[in-house]
Amino acid sequence: MSRARSSFVCQNCGAVTQRWQGKCDSCGEWNTIVEEATASGVGAAAARSARKGRLIALERLSGASAPAPRLTTGLAELDRVAGGGLVPGSVVLLGGEPGIGKSTLLIQACAALAQRGERVVYVSGEEAVDQVRLRAARLGLTAAPVELAAETSVSDIVATLQAGRRPALAVIDSIQTMWTDAVESTPGTVTQVRASAQALIRYAKTTGACVILVGHVTKDGQIAGPRVVEHMVDAVVNFEADGGHHFRILRASKNRFGPTDEIGVFEMTGAGLAEVTNPSALFLSGREAGAPGAAVLASMEGTRPLLVEVQALCAPSALGMPRRSVVGWDANRLAMVIAVLETHAGVRLGQHDVYLSVAGGMRIVEPAADLAAAAALVSSLTGAAPPADCVYFGEIGLSGAVRQVPHAGLRLKEAAKLGFSAAVCPPAGREPLDVAGVAARSIAQIAELVADIAARAQARRGR
Repeated sequence: MSRARSSFVCQNCGAVTQRWQGKCDSCGEWNTIVEEATASGVGAAAARSARKGRLIALERLSGASAPAPRLTTGLAELDRVAGGGLVPGSVVLLGGEPGIGKSTLLIQACAALAQRGERVVYVSGEEAVDQVRLRAARLGLTAAPVELAAETSVSDIVATLQAGRRPALAVIDSIQTMWTDAVESTPGTVTQVRASAQALIRYAKTTGACVILVGHVTKDGQIAGPRVVEHMVDAVVNFEADGGHHFRILRASKNRFGPTDEIGVFEMTGAGLAEVTNPSALFLSGREAGAPGAAVLASMEGTRPLLVEVQALCAPSALGMPRRSVVGWDANRLAMVIAVLETHAGVRLGQHDVYLSVAGGMRIVEPAADLAAAAALVSSLTGAAPPADCVYFGEIGLSGAVRQVPHAGLRLKEAAKLGFSAAVCPPAGREPLDVAGVAARSIAQIAELVADIAARAQARRGR
């Protein structure tokens, strides 16, 4: 009998080598290469029995195509992140830290679908059926006709799903606990995770059922297992939370059927996850109006305007190299804003420790936060509080110019809805700034913002 050949596969990037090595040459990660049989894997038997290929039909780009149908889950925030609902036949990978509420979110979505008459199957590889029932009882969802199972064999799961009516939604919790006998590897290894995901994806594509795979995360917040699984699925959704806050943020990092910049906001309550229809009011709750070092940012998350508070603290430093600490924003972006303030506005922060935080645990990635961060920094340094009824948004260039950002009208309308009557923003471009109830002041250079706050500080000292 011939000896079975083997190859070595990186569990981080999927690169294949012919010998083991400590560091992967493709991604640079250490101790991620695992040996596996060359002929193992789902579809390996078909690959060994080569056959003559058949002709496939080729079509043109100009052909008409119908929009993808959507399966609404009943949770508006989840449907928003998915692009209007789940697409039948799609596979979604949901990741999040342990205990963040992934299973709670999915059991609520399953119950909402099942109560509308859809067949929904929830398969748990980590908990017994009685444990899932206890969670449903705490949420008051025991009356929903959700079909439960505690199983880890992918072959048995697929055979069960194929029996009877096609399920509208199948949840696999979690993909790291699944195994298939089509590969010669122990459960939980990169080979088993990849093969199990491939079998479930093939089932979804051939039957039209929507499948949600729950994925563990590593210590640095990345979904565990081979990164090739993220390329195989149609959408990758992350469930995020700050340890000191009770709200959760659902954010898509990949979506073949919708945008990736939408977020869904949930609040963890005793009765499960509650949807937050007005996140701006939640993030601004408990705000201390008129405090130095705090500015309200009018940001955009996808198509949703969002108001959050940016807080800064500038304290004299006794260190040779002052500290720069950031929570909820990009540290490189903060360093750039500080450099622009020192170069073009004369704000000296070289001997100060700088701490900046987005209140409420929100994470901001858009450049429109530059102006609010600069206002908070200058306010903390001078001790003059910005106007309590004013919002800020705008991108700061390296020349000190305040550049335009999209959706200025939506930002101002959200500010007016929450009672803000003033805004500091870039000069008007294609979008007008005349929103009822909000007096928008356009500034072209960052020095104008610093001059305004300095004048307020001088007036405060003169009283």
